[in-house]
This record gives sequence, C-alpha cells and structure tokens, in this order.
Amino acid sequence: MIIVSIKQQRLYHRRHSGVWYMYPVSTALLGSGNIRDSFKTPVGKHRIFKCIGNDMPAFTIFRGRKACGIYNPSHHSTDKDWILSRILWLEGMQTEINRRGRVDTKSRYIYIHGTHDEESIGKPASHGCIRMKNADILDLFKHVQRYETVMIR
Repeated sequence: MIIVSIKQQRLYHRRHSGVWYMYPVSTALLGSGNIRDSFKTPVGKHRIFKCIGNDMPAFTIFRGRKACGIYNPSHHSTDKDWILSRILWLEGMQTEINRRGRVDTKSRYIYIHGTHDEESIGKPASHGCIRMKNADILDLFKHVQRYETVMIR
C-alpha cells in the first residue's frame, strides 16, 4: 500500500515485510482536486494501473509513456515538466470522485514519476502528478506491484 500525504509532501510505502518506507515528493502547485484540467493532485483511493520503464536507465525521458532519450540539463529545457526514470500510472477507484467522467484520474494521466526538478521535492510544484527524486522512484518501482492501492490525501 502507498499513502501520499499532500500536506506533508511525503509518500509512504508499506512493503511486503510490513516495514514502511518514506519518500519526499512534490504534489500539485495548485493543491488537491479531482476535476480534469485543474492541474491539481487528485485525492482518494487509487491503484497502480501500469508500471512503465522497467530496465530503462535513470533519467530516461518519457513522452506519451514511451522512452525517447536520456535527460541532460545542458541539452534539455529546464522550463518543461519532464517525466523521468519510471512511471506509476494511477487509476481512480471511486466512481464520481476520481473515476469516470470529468474526475477520471487515469484519463488525466496522473503519475508518480521522477523529475528533473529535484530541488522542488518536498514542496508543491507539479501540474497534478506526484513527482519524486529519480533515485527514489527507482527504489520504489522495484517494490510495487500493478494494482497496488494508492491513497492520496
């Protein structure tokens, strides 16, 4: 199980051993909200719909969930919201809260992913996704499973 605390800007992961691991994250700059095009982080019960990027190198750039290069700050704009290293694509589990229609987390393409802007980790800065340091998303990715529960609050 994964718990994301928007207030604390932390992600907690309970591993099969029963031990909890904590990672700092960056959720949406505009706060929480489930409406499409709000640029807010959706709340409620979710699950991991798809795990993307297994065996790709750290700092792999993803566009449309496809690997398309390696991020290099001297060659890539730092103004863009890069999706790097791994993607955990989230799917809402609560109809009319974060599933279906204008509130559908999956169709909003809300991910837990690595970022080029690691300095912003620990404070709200994203466009709705949950950003992590690249080393942290690589570590988390090794220990999660498809359809694992993700609570965002």
